[in-house]
Amino acid sequence: EKHVRPVLFSVFGFDIQSYGVSKALAAIVASFLLARAFERLGLKRDSAYTLVMWATIWGFVGAKVYYLLEHLPDLTLHDLGGMGFTWYGGLIGGVVAALVVVHRHALPLGVVAGAAAVPLTIAYAIGRLGCLLSGDGTYGKPTSVPWAMTFPNGVVPTTVPVHPTPLYEALAAVAIATILWAIGKVWTPPAVFGAYLALSGISRFLVEYLRINEPVLLGLTQPQLWGLVSLMAGVTLIVRSQYLNRRRPLAAQLTGADESVTARSTS
Repeated sequence: EKHVRPVLFSVFGFDIQSYGVSKALAAIVASFLLARAFERLGLKRDSAYTLVMWATIWGFVGAKVYYLLEHLPDLTLHDLGGMGFTWYGGLIGGVVAALVVVHRHALPLGVVAGAAAVPLTIAYAIGRLGCLLSGDGTYGKPTSVPWAMTFPNGVVPTTVPVHPTPLYEALAAVAIATILWAIGKVWTPPAVFGAYLALSGISRFLVEYLRINEPVLLGLTQPQLWGLVSLMAGVTLIVRSQYLNRRRPLAAQLTGADESVTARSTS
């Protein structure tokens, strides 16, 4: 369709791809949002920029490595190119890089995780819109619903109407970000990050029923299994964080968190 544009425009003969632009825009927006959150918490904005930069770089490395391992038996030169990433590999690579930055900058891990939940979710929404615009092949099964899309000019073309699952995921991410923003006013930061893990896991688990990935265990696809792991980890973190703080008044919880952040940032 005409609104699917793998290449946005060309500069001096170089194609500027919508896929890459969306990922760069996602990183910029995440940096801006996290920096604002850090500033409100009394942390240095530069730490936010550093965290997002390294998490983005190693996130892409992790996503690429994971994708290549998934397709190890039948790799082609195309797979080694700019397309072909697996989100959960990116999450692993990004988290490891973020942990290194948190350690080196002596940041409070729980508070940083909670602050990163909304920026992460918004960045994911932007990235998925880029996948939709480029027609990268992450669309769903054939369907006759009124909003079905074809991608004849996509990176992975199809003329069969299919579910635009990247759009579904982007809309779900916006809804999740709204929920996280709301509960962030009353929940502890670790619990907010737990909610991010849980809600993101549920979203990916459900959308997989419309995707074309093959089941690998108990009738579930690999992303669904990862989604369940994310859900369980998130629920565990929520219960643990909220249980440990439920006997403390809410104001005391928030004040204690602020004091912890201030103490760490000035040490």
